[in-house]
Amino acid sequence: MKPTILSILLTATLALAQSSHKTTKADVDNLMKELSNWGRWGKEDQLGAYNLITPAKRKEAAALVKEGISVSLSHDVEKVVGPDNNNPFKHTIEDAGPYANEYYMDSYSVNYHGFAHTHMDSLCHMFHDGKMYNGFSAKEQLTKTGAQKLAITGFKNGILTRAILMDIPKLKGVPFLAAGTAIFPEDLDAWEKKTGLKVRSGDVLLIYTGRWAARKKNGAWEIGKNAAGLHASCAKWLKSRDVAILGSDGASDVLPSQVDGVTQPIHQLVLIAMGMPILDNLDMEALSATAAKLNRYEFMLSASPLAVAGGTGSPLNPIATF
Repeated sequence: MKPTILSILLTATLALAQSSHKTTKADVDNLMKELSNWGRWGKEDQLGAYNLITPAKRKEAAALVKEGISVSLSHDVEKVVGPDNNNPFKHTIEDAGPYANEYYMDSYSVNYHGFAHTHMDSLCHMFHDGKMYNGFSAKEQLTKTGAQKLAITGFKNGILTRAILMDIPKLKGVPFLAAGTAIFPEDLDAWEKKTGLKVRSGDVLLIYTGRWAARKKNGAWEIGKNAAGLHASCAKWLKSRDVAILGSDGASDVLPSQVDGVTQPIHQLVLIAMGMPILDNLDMEALSATAAKLNRYEFMLSASPLAVAGGTGSPLNPIATF
């Protein structure tokens, strides 16, 4: 197939963007210091950017509820192994014992980290050079019984704040982003300009790439090796807006990362340097459709992780309410 003028222009534009945002491992190392929130809320702080979700911020979010329409951002659990699911959700019906004539009982088991299940990463999920967010030692704080610091229980009071959906395929006029497509700060700026919305301190920022729409059309693929997502250069943008929590329909990072020697620079900079929890593998197909129908890309987001002592994260069912 002969390349069209549009495809040639898009390829040239992508190459120019990649060149202008070329990032090295040394750059990421410098950003670990430049973007750090360590000590910002005290040397013993374990909540990081979640601190930006203040009582005033929650009241602001509640005031966004106009239509009373709620949309789940959780992907239905998957029980079958696939290219993007090495750890299927396990659901079994249990013997109800003396209650067998009256009740059904069941058991759930899941290794939720990865690229299949909707979940929240707590701040102890990742460390760099032996340190987690706020300088806590991974060696001292992570044990076989769980994390002693930065565990998911720090967020057991839940998330309730303003959220902004950035529909990047809509911005670019495509049904979904091709795997491996990098999203740059200019794209985030362009979405703000298009919608007239400004991401503000304490917001949850949701990046929609169309991952599940692409999967539905083309089938599952090894998304852990090839995924659309944020380029490392977006980290400064996130810090400049004081985003509280980052979420996407993948793992937020573009993969491959385009940074030699750093597998997931956004994960590293967000979780460890900025102390910003991450929501992974959100299913935002219904959210994208609802936002487009209402022409509303800001709404209240609520979510409640499981209160597992020492947990590095939690399966999650976030709810967007318009």
